[in-house]
Amino acid sequence: MMTRWHPFEEERQLSEPQRNQTIGADRPPNIVLIVSDDHGFGDLGFRGTDPAVSTPHLDALAADGRVYDNAYVTAPICSPSRAGLITGVHQARWGAHWFTDSAMAPPSVPSLAERLGARGYRTGYFGKIHYGPDEVGSRACPPHHGFETSFYGLAAHSMGRLHYLHHSRAHEEAYGDAAHRHGVSPMWDGQEQVDCERHLTEEFIERTIDFVDAPDERPFFAMVAFNAVHNFTWQLPQHELDARGLPQHPDFDAETAEYVDWYDGAIEPNLENGREYYLAQLEIMDREIGRLRAHLQETGQAENTIVVYLTDNGGSRCNYGRNTPLEGSKYTLYEGGIRTPMLVSWPGVTQPGSVSAALVSSLDLAPTFLAASGRGLEDDALCDGIDLRASLEDPSEPVHEVLHFDTNFQWAVRTPQWKLRYAEPGSRESAGILQVEHTDIGQGLQLSPATGTLAGLDETIDLAEQRPEVVEELTAAHEQWLGEMRQSARALAV
Repeated sequence: MMTRWHPFEEERQLSEPQRNQTIGADRPPNIVLIVSDDHGFGDLGFRGTDPAVSTPHLDALAADGRVYDNAYVTAPICSPSRAGLITGVHQARWGAHWFTDSAMAPPSVPSLAERLGARGYRTGYFGKIHYGPDEVGSRACPPHHGFETSFYGLAAHSMGRLHYLHHSRAHEEAYGDAAHRHGVSPMWDGQEQVDCERHLTEEFIERTIDFVDAPDERPFFAMVAFNAVHNFTWQLPQHELDARGLPQHPDFDAETAEYVDWYDGAIEPNLENGREYYLAQLEIMDREIGRLRAHLQETGQAENTIVVYLTDNGGSRCNYGRNTPLEGSKYTLYEGGIRTPMLVSWPGVTQPGSVSAALVSSLDLAPTFLAASGRGLEDDALCDGIDLRASLEDPSEPVHEVLHFDTNFQWAVRTPQWKLRYAEPGSRESAGILQVEHTDIGQGLQLSPATGTLAGLDETIDLAEQRPEVVEELTAAHEQWLGEMRQSARALAV
């Protein structure tokens, strides 16, 4: 069921001075939302699952705030996941499920930037765009869904990728037919195309820092959407390769290779040094996040800035990401495809070093940020997320009773006690994912119990036959949810 959000329900009985003190009306907090691409759940230094992983700045963010161990995105791939995140409304409400049908929300569903802009925030977007087809000048472009300042690349034009190093007309010409495979087209500064020959992870943070420093008294909302650590991670500056003793690896050349054969050699398990390239991009991203946080500290803004980090979907096995101790990877509705390492630091609200096992969703960020701004949504506004303020203050506070996932050929229901997952046997999509990405999405129906461990569930166990009543209950709940989504999609299409 859709959550009808009443952000100030608990404050309605307060006097006006008390209410202002509660929500920080004098100066709403700044907000920095950082979204990475395909970051493995286990690939964080503080997880301790691999001594080769070095993420000191993300570790520090976790130590400064809250780690949500059972945080989920709404899809196991980037386009629909990001479409839901930017609105706080489940993307299935406008018919977005997979690469084939994903799209930015229609104008009747305001973005988080539009809503925060209406509440007095200045808004900036820096990073990858991939909500769906995302044509130039469409609503999918940040200037057309509420961002005053933006620097971005349209990854939909390049198989979801942005080249890490090269973005120019000259490189488009040099790469020829291979250009769209790697995403070397010029970037966009607002509505103007610009060349960029700097490592994008560094460029996105540099642009963010410039935005933070702009002479504007309004609180700011900055969204940083890295293309890191998406493949092809060998695209590193020479000094980074030299520092790690890594060789250069060539990009695809359409004149000398067949793309599918080349691609298979560029993903797990066939790419030499593949894990090392991935970890190098992760270390650069971590370092740049640290640079942004240090700048906020140096300029006296850190104490009034919410910082949230998450990734758009699970780590990609073919890209050498690891989701330890979770089963599965990107593209699947196993936990490794939809669980995200969500870190939240809100000075004065989150207890440093705290951990929550509550079920939370990326959809919850929109209502939480809007509540922090001091002004909530209208009672009849669409919002599928839940305001996390109570949970942020008390890590034992429950949040969602049920979460739903659907890509048309696979679906899942997650509750605090169970997860029911279904993958259509023999589907064309599952065969393609297995062949090209070396990832098995499973098949049939599986019921897995909660464990109370970091893994959250034991997806090596199937209790569907032993607990038919649970299967029936969760299947009915999902069918009801699907009915609501389809009804919403019909209404939004009018």
